[in-house]
Amino acid sequence: MENNLLKNAGPMLEKVNRRYFLRSAGVAAATGAFVMGCTLDDHNVPGEEVVDLGMGDIGILNYAYALEQLEAAFYIQVMKTPYTGMSEEEKTILTDIMYHEIVHRQFFKAALGAAAIKGLTPNFGGIDFSSRDSVLGAAKLFEDTGVQAYNGAGNLIEDVNYLLIAGKIVSVEARHAAAIRDLIKPNSMDFSGDDVVDPVTGFDKAVKPGVILPAVQPFVVNKISGSGLPS
Repeated sequence: MENNLLKNAGPMLEKVNRRYFLRSAGVAAATGAFVMGCTLDDHNVPGEEVVDLGMGDIGILNYAYALEQLEAAFYIQVMKTPYTGMSEEEKTILTDIMYHEIVHRQFFKAALGAAAIKGLTPNFGGIDFSSRDSVLGAAKLFEDTGVQAYNGAGNLIEDVNYLLIAGKIVSVEARHAAAIRDLIKPNSMDFSGDDVVDPVTGFDKAVKPGVILPAVQPFVVNKISGSGLPS
């Protein structure tokens, strides 16, 4: 399914790359490497093998790559088995988000090169993909977590070029979070609720990798180690 999606997604990936990723994430210099990374020849890590994210900036990039892998796999499954009653508007939004997440995942894979962790095996056993409430609830969790994760890792990145890219990607993730929240509670203020945006500072919340990794571990079969990440 994934390969078929990507095979048919050439124009869409180009479109996303042009309209959203290059413009929003400012990674024009990585375009060539990104396109080469779209062959999707990932090999999933055996479940019993511990995935070590590494140290320093490489570790943080692998941390982001792991989260993007999880999000991409989730939305691919969502569109592979659409929930009952999915509207055309919802299909359009969720499909767009799926391609965005695939682009993000492939970007990190290409940027990391040989230092990239292998493809993780997701565990979505707790999600009922036939249920709108279950899917959108999980999407909300993943998007909110992604935004908080990027924000929480920002001050751990030493290379300002990586920091710039991460800052622009998180702005895209925040848009995803707002879109999902609006699907769940349309025409409300929940798109930027106080549970994710500090009502005093107006900033999205920031959560460190040491908190994020245990929270997402149940959604990944492989054990992820962030012991070498900066703190």
